[in-house]
Amino acid sequence: MKPRMNADKHKFMEKLLDGVEVEWKSLGDVVDYEQPTKYLVKSTLYNDNYSIPVLTAGKTFILGYTAETDGIYEASKNPVIIFDDFTTANKWVDFDFKAKSSAMKMITSKDESLVLLKYVYYWLNTLPDEQSSNDHKRQWISNFANKHVPIPSLEIQSEIVRILDIFTELTAELTAELTAELTAELTAELTARQKQYEYYKDLLLSFPKEITADKRKTLEK
Repeated sequence: MKPRMNADKHKFMEKLLDGVEVEWKSLGDVVDYEQPTKYLVKSTLYNDNYSIPVLTAGKTFILGYTAETDGIYEASKNPVIIFDDFTTANKWVDFDFKAKSSAMKMITSKDESLVLLKYVYYWLNTLPDEQSSNDHKRQWISNFANKHVPIPSLEIQSEIVRILDIFTELTAELTAELTAELTAELTAELTARQKQYEYYKDLLLSFPKEITADKRKTLEK
């Protein structure tokens, strides 16, 4: 069942993508990656009184806080996607931090005037989970950098990001409320919001499939 939403807003979203032209590019052609070596935390003696969070790309996200002041990734100036090279878990980060794992990749846009990193982040999270329990290879270079991402105009990217940011903020607010006060009503509302977010994320990032050179030759026969 589709999540309920104001009909006018739904029509707006569908109209937003109506006839939109996209250019398909390899992910590695539109983003850069950096190894976390110089940002790795040296001590695991965390304390909530310290100011710098230590991050993982997994569910835990913030492992703790460190007193270390060198090797800080300044995501408050330049937001980044942190990507776990083994599990492919990823997070959007826009605050300063240190990293815990050397398996993490820091992903940034090659040119924000052409491809918004936040757009790439949302698109990444529409991809199906391809992980196998027996698959222990690093994923970014061997797999993800070769995936083709649909690139609409910067205006369309910005609008998609704006809409999905609203859903993300609403979900975060409800999660905070639920943490403070566990109620059946809040739980139901959070579940509905999460389903709504997933539905519209898929809607906004579902473009016509890429026509490869081989398919194009077949169609032209």
